[in-house]
Amino acid sequence: MNYRWLLRMAKWGRNPPGEKQVKLVLGAILICLVLFAIERLFGWPEWLTPQNTPRGRFNN
Repeated sequence: MNYRWLLRMAKWGRNPPGEKQVKLVLGAILICLVLFAIERLFGWPEWLTPQNTPRGRFNN
């Protein structure tokens, strides 16, 4: 483990984040997990797959 991470954990141990910040982080993680589960269950839609186009050009 990196020494910098140990210092960060010690700082958080002495001065933990507020309840709102913890809820925000857990909410973001929950949204990511839900999106991951939906993708695994139903797959990636074909219409969201990018096409091989030259850089900077769009097909109209």
